[in-house]
Amino acid sequence: QVQLDVSGGGSVQAGESQRLSCAASGRSFSAYALGWFRQAPGREREFVAAIDWRIGYTYYADSVKGRFTISRDNAKNTIYLQMNSLNPEDTAVYYCAADLMGQSAGRQPTNIRMYDFWGQGTQVTVAS
Repeated sequence: QVQLDVSGGGSVQAGESQRLSCAASGRSFSAYALGWFRQAPGREREFVAAIDWRIGYTYYADSVKGRFTISRDNAKNTIYLQMNSLNPEDTAVYYCAADLMGQSAGRQPTNIRMYDFWGQGTQVTVAS
C-alpha cells in the first residue's frame, strides 16, 4: 500500500506564497489521481486541486484557480502545491490524497469521495 508523506506548511502573511509537497512511496506505486484537500475548523474537508497521475491534467477549485498550481515529479512520485497570493481564507489543514482504486477514471478527479487513501494533514495559517 502506498504511503503519502506531506511536507511544508506553516504561518505566512497575506499575499505571500507557500509550497507543499506530497511524496508517495510504496512498492510499484500507481494511482489514477493525486489531489490536495483542505479543512478549516468547523467546516467540511473540501477539494483544492488534483492531477491525473497518468496524463498530468490538472484541476482546481474555483476559490484557488489562478493562485494555486499543482504539479508533479514523476521520477520522485511527488506532487506539489504552489500557493501564491495567500489570504486568511486559505487557512486550513491541508491534506494529500490518492485515488488508488480508480473511482475518478474517465472523470474529473474533483470529488472527495473518489479518494481512498490519505496522508496526514499539515497546517497552513495565513495572517492578515
